[in-house]
Amino acid sequence: MSVKGKVFAVRPSLSGVVDMHVGERLREIRHAAGVTQSELAARLKKNQAEISRMERREDILVSTLRSYIEALGGYLRIDASLGDRSFMVRSVEEAEFQFEYQDENQLILPIVGERPFPTRRDIVFSIKPEYSQKIISGQKTIELRRRFPSTVPVGTIALIYATTPTQALTGIAEIEAVISDTPLAIWEEFSEEACIDRRDFEAYFLGTASATAIKLKRARPLRRRLELEELRERFRFEPPQSFLYVAPELREALSYECSEILN
Repeated sequence: MSVKGKVFAVRPSLSGVVDMHVGERLREIRHAAGVTQSELAARLKKNQAEISRMERREDILVSTLRSYIEALGGYLRIDASLGDRSFMVRSVEEAEFQFEYQDENQLILPIVGERPFPTRRDIVFSIKPEYSQKIISGQKTIELRRRFPSTVPVGTIALIYATTPTQALTGIAEIEAVISDTPLAIWEEFSEEACIDRRDFEAYFLGTASATAIKLKRARPLRRRLELEELRERFRFEPPQSFLYVAPELREALSYECSEILN
């Protein structure tokens, strides 16, 4: 049985009232991931208007749905309920129904229905090499972002992707806390730990009323750094502008190849 190319519409909720349509749920997921429409459009090589139209649709092709979710760092899972039996489509390409599936702490983003988001979402940060080295050495313990989900749990894994000219996953850390406040308050409390000068800080937060400080701990280098070419070939990875959630396949590879911190 194949569902490739089929169109999925929203199903009724358990209460008999129709849930939000698929486009609205996609927008909710994008907000939870901390990604703007323009950022997502860049990842999908589309314009922002196309993303906006997609998020207003009540039905959507599976191939489009999959691309949208993967651009957020997740993967698409489709459930089917037939009477008292539940089935899951593990692969959109093959669409084989599987029994007794274990999700192995992988990132599952529900599109329809009442199931809540999972609490475990490992993250990849894009960071300039001069800052990524300071994180890995333990000198820099605060990473700054204009926007970042405040609900990220303590202990979430943060993978460090060093941008140009390095272009590789080089380190790993854990998120100890997420603190949001005004840029001035964040500067006064965390500037030293963030290892950033005042001019660069003010330029980064220019035009925004809020700032987020992500406190990191247990930072260290990966046993083997993963170059961008390998990341693209093996995991269809594209560097985020700010951050993205770790795809399940990459997380599994890191568990075996690079660091015990993921276990």
